[in-house]
Amino acid sequence: MEQLIIGRIWSCLVCGDSISRGVVFDEGKGKYSILKDNYVSLVQHGIRNVVRNVARFGNTLPRGSCKLARQIAEERPGIVLLEFGGNDCDFDWNEVAAHPEIAHEPNTDLALFERTLTATIGDLKARDIIPVLMTLPPLDADKFIKWVSRNDADAENSILKWLGSISRIYWWQERYSSAIARIAAKTKTRSIDIRGAFLGRADFQDLLCRDGIHPNAEGHRLIADAVLEYIAGDYSYMLA
Repeated sequence: MEQLIIGRIWSCLVCGDSISRGVVFDEGKGKYSILKDNYVSLVQHGIRNVVRNVARFGNTLPRGSCKLARQIAEERPGIVLLEFGGNDCDFDWNEVAAHPEIAHEPNTDLALFERTLTATIGDLKARDIIPVLMTLPPLDADKFIKWVSRNDADAENSILKWLGSISRIYWWQERYSSAIARIAAKTKTRSIDIRGAFLGRADFQDLLCRDGIHPNAEGHRLIADAVLEYIAGDYSYMLA
C-alpha cells in the first residue's frame, strides 16, 4: 500500500530508452542529437522535486531493469517512471531485409517483456517505491519503414514481404503498449497514457521525427503536458 506523505519532496527516477533520454533526429545536422527541452527537462522545470534521468539510447526493459537496483541504491527515489517498449518490440531490420523468408525475433519477446515488467513493478513496490508506467507513443508506419530500409526500394520490398502489410508494424508496436496498460491494471500500478495523448491529435504524425518513432520537440511538449497533468491530479503538492 502506497504511503503518500503530503508535502514531502520526492526524488523521481526516470528509467527508459532514447525517448526519455531526449533523443530526436536533428534535421539541420542530419543526425540524432539530444533535445535540450525534452520532456524530462520540461517536467523538471514544472515540479519542485529532484528528477534523475538514467534513460539510455537503445535500452530494452531487461537491460534497464538489470541496472535499476544499483540506480535505486544510488538515487534513493520515491517514484520511478518506467518508459520502455520501443526498443523491445524492434527487430534487426537489416537481417529482415536480407532474409525475409525466415522467422525473426524482436529484441525482447512479448512474454519476456510482460514477465520482466511485472517483476520490476513487484520489486519496486517491495522497496516502498512507487512505480509509474508510460504507454508508448504511436509510430508512423510509413515514415518508419522508409527509415529502417534507408529509403532503399529493394530493402523496403523485402521488409514488406516479411511483414505482409505495412500496418503490421503499427500493430506489432501497439501490442507492447497494450501489454503495459494491461499490466498496470492487473497490478494496480499507476500509469500515464502517453499513447492516448498522441492519438488524441489528428495530426499525431507531425509530432514524430523523420524516423517515424522518436517524438520531436512538439511531441516532447505533449508528453511533458501529459506527465504534468498526471502529477496535478495525483501529486499536486509536487508542482512548482
